[in-house]
Amino acid sequence: MILVLGALIALGPLTIDMYLPALPAIAEDLNTPSSAVQLTLAGTLVGLALGQLVIGPLSDIVGRRLPLIVGTGVHILASLACIVAPNIAVLGGLRVIQGLGAAAAAVVAMAIVRDLFSGRAAATVLSRLMLVMGVAPVLAPSLGGAVLLVGSWRLVFAALAIMGVALMTLAIVSLRESLPPERRRASGVMPVLRTYRSLLRDTQFVVLVMVAALAMSALFAYVAGSSFVLQEEFGLDEQQFAIVFAAGAISLIGASQLNVLLLGRFAPVQIVLSALSFGVVAGAIMVVLAVTEVGGMAGFVVPLWFVLGAVGFVMPNAPALALSRHGEAAGGAAALLGAAQFGLGAIVAPIVGALGNDAIAVSTTMVATSAAALIALGSVTVLSARR
Repeated sequence: MILVLGALIALGPLTIDMYLPALPAIAEDLNTPSSAVQLTLAGTLVGLALGQLVIGPLSDIVGRRLPLIVGTGVHILASLACIVAPNIAVLGGLRVIQGLGAAAAAVVAMAIVRDLFSGRAAATVLSRLMLVMGVAPVLAPSLGGAVLLVGSWRLVFAALAIMGVALMTLAIVSLRESLPPERRRASGVMPVLRTYRSLLRDTQFVVLVMVAALAMSALFAYVAGSSFVLQEEFGLDEQQFAIVFAAGAISLIGASQLNVLLLGRFAPVQIVLSALSFGVVAGAIMVVLAVTEVGGMAGFVVPLWFVLGAVGFVMPNAPALALSRHGEAAGGAAALLGAAQFGLGAIVAPIVGALGNDAIAVSTTMVATSAAALIALGSVTVLSARR
């Protein structure tokens, strides 16, 4: 079960990360600036965000399996269409549709976790899922780099289509319905709107969602700018970039697994507060080294790994804290969570490009989002203590 859910959640990161080594090649082949190519990444995140807002509540109404199967089918078709995209505008539009399809896998998997687990148990399961899901950002750029050795960037999307078919088959064969008819919500637009209104009235839920989204945005800032920083600024080739990117992902995965042990001694909110504080300090060091150009690539990469490690502690705990507040609307809650994470990522990714796509732009954006997450969590912690 956990392996299947992890594979489904991994579809989003695979869709985002696998083509990262090809971004400079896409810019050259389609004769477009790097900032425009970066918008295709933002488009994917927009699709992931919007898709979850629709598919999450829909899965509360019709069950988990049907939206999952249809969504992965959409992802497969969009991936195939990306292979023949004639220009950056068409590619960007198809990436939005691709994100919409991947959203089904992500939000349904999260809702299934909430159907079956709650509280610390949910945080523990999410940490286990992070290990499975974490393989995606480790392998995706390496797989993309390997594909580029034998073909053009278009072949990357053929590989994504094949993976989509494999995941759809796995879901059909392995996943049973986790939401029986008697636990489903009423159909129609108004029940969906009432669900969202109820969720958005919960201040602590909203703040916890923003903490998760801001922490994830630090990761997306790195994803958006890493290929340009490491390949163009520091001179790595596509395969070397994949290795460095994988090392950062391993830092994130290691932290998420250490989190399982820490949950036996500390509350999730304590872990998140400590991790964000550490991440802000490491991020500030990264900014200073980038501005002063001290340490070269090591001055960028080493503190970056510590920031990613901090994110690895936040990613399983903040969502678990948020989702634990609304078990009766797990699909809608997971949808708002995912929409906030990917929607904010869609805003952050172009900001990195606008700031210059360099080490300073990436490090500044990462520390800013981490600091904002720390402030948000601090505020909700103070409010809870006063009550």
